[in-house]
Amino acid sequence: MTTISTRFLTAVALACAALTPAVSQAGDFMVRARVLSLEPANESTGTLDALGGVQASSKYIWEIDASYFLTPNVALELIATTPQKHTVYLGGETDANKIGTLRHLPPTLTLQYHFAPTNPTVRPYVGLGVNYTRFSAVNLYAAGGKVTLEKSSVGLSYQFGADFPITDKLSFNVDFKKIDISAEATHATLGKLGTVKVDPVLFGIGIGYRF
Repeated sequence: MTTISTRFLTAVALACAALTPAVSQAGDFMVRARVLSLEPANESTGTLDALGGVQASSKYIWEIDASYFLTPNVALELIATTPQKHTVYLGGETDANKIGTLRHLPPTLTLQYHFAPTNPTVRPYVGLGVNYTRFSAVNLYAAGGKVTLEKSSVGLSYQFGADFPITDKLSFNVDFKKIDISAEATHATLGKLGTVKVDPVLFGIGIGYRF
């Protein structure tokens, strides 16, 4: 083989390597930014359920997460966003049934398993985690009195999704989560009303950057 041919084949190999998405390695970080559709489960128990149930408004939100790869297949993901405000209804989502608003902030830590970290086309994953939700700015009134909620909630989170490599650093991401969030509700004069189960389902799309 001539020197020119050798140099040409070497250049082609280097160019192909540069275009091939890099494989996640132990010690890598990935940061993703997503737009999410948040759909609360809208379930409740006790007196709240007898009165028609509690409903929290759906909404679109943003989310940023960071993943640290312990191995090529196993990663820890921490998600964060700003406190989310919901309009709350009792007995149906109509203006007449509006009982106020609340905010919640659910940072979530998830242990992920990535099935195909070397696949150049699609890299699916699943995750199981725990979230700590803090309720704030709770302004709820029903049956002539103020309704309060527990200050915080701890629950599991469930996740599956996939990264679609674009370059060696960038990827397109699709993600689905179910987060357990609930709190006991208490009326100023009637006492305990039951449990409010927000339990949102979140579907997101976004971009990931690996470094």
